[in-house]
Amino acid sequence: MADADGGDFDLTMDELRAVVRFAADCAQSLLAEFEAEAPADLRPREALDAARMFADGAARTNLQRTTAFAAHRAAKSVATETAQLAALACGDAAAAAYLHPIARATQVGHILRAAACAARVGELKASIEGATPRDDVSTLAERALAPVPDVLRRYPAAPHGSSRLSHLVAALDTAVRDRR
Repeated sequence: MADADGGDFDLTMDELRAVVRFAADCAQSLLAEFEAEAPADLRPREALDAARMFADGAARTNLQRTTAFAAHRAAKSVATETAQLAALACGDAAAAAYLHPIARATQVGHILRAAACAARVGELKASIEGATPRDDVSTLAERALAPVPDVLRRYPAAPHGSSRLSHLVAALDTAVRDRR
């Protein structure tokens, strides 16, 4: 648990792998959105593969960091918001391997931003199709299996920004924290 003064806390490798697995599962559902627009650009897929390797037991290496940055750069190379969000989610899944055990609200993005990207893509697709989003906040929060909710509770609440994505991170933060 975090110190009263906002100090560090313990975060086991198994807990970190669970966080990365959750982020990768959320990002996986979006990869096709990116690949439909940029089929020759492998950067998001490579980031997702690096995240999965770590989640499945491989050592955390610079591969997760470099592929995360590359996937985030790939997001800037596509035109549609859904493809951009897909690339960001894949990069975020790999970056989740570098979640820091420090009690800062900014760390919550490492846990939840890939899920927020999935929720936003769900909203965008539903608005086009006139349907209910398949990946809404409550559905995505249910995917956050133990120990992810316990890990999240060690951090302060997500900061409230002005973008739709930051609103979704905050909504997911509440929904996951409330799970028992």
